[in-house]
Amino acid sequence: MLAGFASSMIFISSNLPMLFKAFKTKDLSSYSLGHLALGNLGNAVYWLYVISLPVGPVWFLQVFFSMASALMLFCYLRYEKKWFRF
Repeated sequence: MLAGFASSMIFISSNLPMLFKAFKTKDLSSYSLGHLALGNLGNAVYWLYVISLPVGPVWFLQVFFSMASALMLFCYLRYEKKWFRF
């Protein structure tokens, strides 16, 4: 359980700089829509496996990855494609 929690924290901390930079600069030109869309699809499918597991570090990690992936897709569509304006 401790190893799962530690690895989750490491994976999360490796994604935070990417999220902060995306929100700060609003420049997502180095990302592709296909990559972000498939990442979100992969997270959705992986949830089918995760929900069969007892609640633990993998749930926390999957929630973070799903939220981070969805935020990156939203930011890409908003800032690069200008699809969402508000």
